Amino acid sequence: MTYLENSKQYTGTDLENIFFRPILTGQSAKELGVRVLYNMPQNTHVQLWDGQRNILQKFTTAGWSGSTAPTRTEKSINLQRVKAELGFSAADYFSMVYEKISAIVDVNMEDLSGTILERAETELFRQALAENIRATMWAGDSSASDGYNTFDGFLKLVKDGVTSGKITDFTYSDSDLSANSFVTSIFDQLWTDADPHVQGLKTDGQLAYFVSSDLCYLYEKYLDEKGVDAAYIDAVNGRQQLAYHGIPIIDVRMGSYLADTSLHQSFALLTDRRNLVMAVNTADMPGNEVRMWYNPDVMENRQRAVFMAGCLLLDETLITYAYKQ
Repeated sequence: MTYLENSKQYTGTDLENIFFRPILTGQSAKELGVRVLYNMPQNTHVQLWDGQRNILQKFTTAGWSGSTAPTRTEKSINLQRVKAELGFSAADYFSMVYEKISAIVDVNMEDLSGTILERAETELFRQALAENIRATMWAGDSSASDGYNTFDGFLKLVKDGVTSGKITDFTYSDSDLSANSFVTSIFDQLWTDADPHVQGLKTDGQLAYFVSSDLCYLYEKYLDEKGVDAAYIDAVNGRQQLAYHGIPIIDVRMGSYLADTSLHQSFALLTDRRNLVMAVNTADMPGNEVRMWYNPDVMENRQRAVFMAGCLLLDETLITYAYKQ
């Protein structure tokens, strides 16, 4: 356990490249299903441009008439400084790290170097960080006394938008969900209630239904009822990606996190993926770091990350929302 007792601190480019960039860029960012901004300069400003309209004119007179600027929506994300801390008994920690090491190909278990151990420790903490960022991104509520209360997540921002009247919404009940086919009625109404600009964005390939797991299950059961061979095959093998009329259906997988919150537990929203913005910054605040160390007084291995994060709905009018009463 000698190497597990050595302190490790990551700041600057090490903090970025080793811990956060792997979980916030590339395929990892795509799996989150939303727009992810990493280490944008503070204050982080997000812009949405509306294409210039009605620029064709009759060619009858001389002069210039192209000076009208396109419509632009701009908002700044209020990033909050947060920390993540984990503590494990020395024996449990070594077992968890050892299991990570055993999964690495071509490792001599009789001759573990400090680099191999550090890689396993890093992966252990990085997985916990990634899942908690994802959970807070949806279930965060800064007004809550406990739980995921570091910054407001998308569901809290949507709830506030419904209250203010900026977001079009409707409700359904448990009795409505007694029929598997009702879930398609929810999708249809989300579409028909959507702003025409949202419907026009379908060709961009960025529209998505973000739904709770119960609605995903109902939709799969509805598809299973189809009396065709494809339905039988999908019922046996499962479906890697759900869609309705060509629009992807994304299961946000938040059931266990929402149970003890005031947020809606059964819901569906339709919007452009780029309208849901998650931002993380590890560069612009002194003291941002990841540290792992061993505390001999209590025989405990500890991990801590300090960084900044926040969420934003770029344009509430581009969202339609349904939830269970």
